Amino acid sequence: MAWVWLLAAGVLEVFFAVFLKLSDGFSKPMFTLLFAIAAGLSLYCLSKAMQTIPIGTAYAVWTGIGTAGVALLGILLFSEPVTGLRLFFMATLIMSIIGLKLA
Repeated sequence: MAWVWLLAAGVLEVFFAVFLKLSDGFSKPMFTLLFAIAAGLSLYCLSKAMQTIPIGTAYAVWTGIGTAGVALLGILLFSEPVTGLRLFFMATLIMSIIGLKLA
């Protein structure tokens, strides 16, 4: 169950980062509220996961899911550049997350 909490925390981290971008410096109330809700829920889920999963592993997986997810959504939603190196390092990050889960 701890890994489910951690996955939820990582997905919510992606949402809070996107909502943070869309809040435009906290000038758009709806996106600011969505950011706050997603951030709070993400941290709650992370804290539940850390009751069982070691802190170093949990934090690395949480930030890894967030980093890969936000990079992917940046490409899809915000027209951020797609380069071979960027895709390579995203794949390396995902493989590292999987490795931490297996270790």
